[in-house]
Amino acid sequence: MELQNDTQVSKFILLGLSQDPLWQPFLFGLFLFMYLVTLLGNLLIIVATITDSHLHTPMYFFLSNLSFADICFTSTSIPKMLVNIQMQSKMITYEGCITQIYFFISFGVLDNFLLAVMAYDRYVAICHPLHYTVIMNHRLCGLLVLGSWVTTALNSLLQCSMALRLAFCTDLEIPHFVCEYNQLVLLACNDTFPNVIEMYFAAVLLAGGPLAGILYSYSKIVSSIRAMSSSQGKYKAFSTCASHLSVVSLFYCTLLGVYLSSSVTQNSQLAARVSVMYSVVTPMLNPFIYSLRNKDLMGALRKLFRRKP
Repeated sequence: MELQNDTQVSKFILLGLSQDPLWQPFLFGLFLFMYLVTLLGNLLIIVATITDSHLHTPMYFFLSNLSFADICFTSTSIPKMLVNIQMQSKMITYEGCITQIYFFISFGVLDNFLLAVMAYDRYVAICHPLHYTVIMNHRLCGLLVLGSWVTTALNSLLQCSMALRLAFCTDLEIPHFVCEYNQLVLLACNDTFPNVIEMYFAAVLLAGGPLAGILYSYSKIVSSIRAMSSSQGKYKAFSTCASHLSVVSLFYCTLLGVYLSSSVTQNSQLAARVSVMYSVVTPMLNPFIYSLRNKDLMGALRKLFRRKP
């Protein structure tokens, strides 16, 4: 079979979540609703943290960055999916696929880093409360966020450059609603061993590293809370990180569930459907999780809605 190199490939076919025409109107309405809720919820958090001076703290600075990353993460995949359903087309250009891979990896990994940074912030606030303002100063907060953005951007550039070396055969169907790097590797006809090694190395370093940092931070937080004598102090300390812990659990459990299920079963369509949890549902639920359990944020949102023009 004659190979086609990457300069000859002009388009891929995104099979989406279902090929049944009867499901397309339902999927369009469902994902349009989820996308609009994600945009509105995360934009409200960003505006509230900017306009309310009481929320000008490291925790809300990191939260606004997480909300922005979630907006970009969902915007990478859902608009193209909605357009394909509406136009009854499953095509995506080669350039569009590579671009989608870049931003999908970039903002997905950025979520990992920001969740780890927020876990470190909670660790300092609970375990070293007297030194919190000294440790979590503006310079350190800016460097943590900047380092997260730069690292994810460089990683995405590396992964896309590795994707550009792939050559493809006649089968250009991607059983997903978004171009994913691992799906391109599975479609490639040339030697993919360097791509697989690089992909697993990046996963261990950029996903396992932040997860290890989160687990370490919360192990210290739990030890510090257990050492408190006051039950009121324990409740207050736990309530400050309960929302973040809920988001971390939801994100990583769904993410690990996707990749563990894909390693057990060869049903790529099932893996694509499960991936909706971490790529669409989690960014949509994050604003509700953080706002419903946070009196300061709820107060800022009430002020925002009551403000007269």
